[in-house]
Amino acid sequence: MMSRPIVIFLLVALGTFIIDQNIKTLFVEGGYYLEGSCINLELHYNKGVAFSIFASLGAYLKWIQVVLIIGIIIYVFYEGYIKEFAFPIGLIVGGAIGNLYDRFNHEGVVDYVAWHCGFDFAVFNYADVMIDLGVALILLFSFLESRKSKKIG
Repeated sequence: MMSRPIVIFLLVALGTFIIDQNIKTLFVEGGYYLEGSCINLELHYNKGVAFSIFASLGAYLKWIQVVLIIGIIIYVFYEGYIKEFAFPIGLIVGGAIGNLYDRFNHEGVVDYVAWHCGFDFAVFNYADVMIDLGVALILLFSFLESRKSKKIG
């Protein structure tokens, strides 16, 4: 029987992936578009990573990301981080797999939130937000645990 942290990790990763891909389908297949005063919801394909960095790697980028994602999953299980951070790691892995899936099935990562209020910011998607949220939660949980340890010790 699987342990509770592994079940949480798998459910969060799967849920994140499913939500991400369904939202992206609205833009890719449904042609969804909405213009706003600060944010446009419009289809973009990012062939690189954040801010289109490494776009010059072309098809190699998706294979590099496959290796990185597998390596991260092995590392967090091997080091036992999955027990402490199952939920945020599920967000990170689910978002990463969602974006990786795009690289194999579209022209690049499907992005659709375009910030243009005062300055043009990167275009991003739900998976990106979940990855950022997962990292923020790990930092928060670590900070709170270190404060708790200092009070006890």
